Amino acid sequence: MEQVNGESEPVDGLEWFGREVAAALEHKGATQRALAVATGYKEPYVSKVVNGKALASQHFADQCDCFFNTPGSFGRLLVRVSERGNPGWFVPYLQLEKESAKIEDYSTSFIMGILQTSEYAEAVYRAARPRESEDQIKALVELRLRRREILERPEPPILWVILHEAVLRTVVGNRGVMVGQLQHLAAMSAIPHVTLQVLPFAAGAPASGQSFNLLTQEDGATVLYSETAGRGFVNDSASDVRTWSDTYNRLRAAAESEADSLALIHSIMEEHAR
Repeated sequence: MEQVNGESEPVDGLEWFGREVAAALEHKGATQRALAVATGYKEPYVSKVVNGKALASQHFADQCDCFFNTPGSFGRLLVRVSERGNPGWFVPYLQLEKESAKIEDYSTSFIMGILQTSEYAEAVYRAARPRESEDQIKALVELRLRRREILERPEPPILWVILHEAVLRTVVGNRGVMVGQLQHLAAMSAIPHVTLQVLPFAAGAPASGQSFNLLTQEDGATVLYSETAGRGFVNDSASDVRTWSDTYNRLRAAAESEADSLALIHSIMEEHAR
């Protein structure tokens, strides 16, 4: 168990949030049913949250703060729990992703998290974490899908994504999952601040065989994010960022145009649908 402020804290983030809700209910002398009525959620949902079997929604956390008169406490706890649902080395990337004015992604294996459908994300997690329970997988998927919120804010980041053709052809889950995922990509490509390009097999050897991201903040500062087995790295070295920015530009030049990329996505989607 970890120690925070001298108190024992559950390693499982869902359990942690649930215990805090249970403690608040006991302190208030209220029942789960009363909390369900006050928050507008069904009692089974509240029970799952209290027992650490489901991840609370942001709305539920906000309503808990209203019910328990704890301004912002459960909302802030939910943020910490959400971070805990990811490897510690990935949390710095998540913070940068939230604050970025521009995100440039190059993917060679999987579609980046904020563009994944729930079915695709579930298949990825099931392949990587075969020992996780249904509830644990569901919670991980919910955490991943929440990352989409940055694309829906009033001033969303510019998102430029280059996908190697192998990413689109790899059957993640099953072909039905891939059809849904590619339909989602096609829909996202219509959003003005999202640009999707496909680097086709025909382009030959790519400028990089490794996935990486370039994240640019409002002040223009750019960092490089990349991963190795079991580890992620945020690199703010000006020379490294410049080198990988040049690499990204070469990938961008070698990739299909937006229109041709969309046509290729539709073509591969039809192949998956057969």
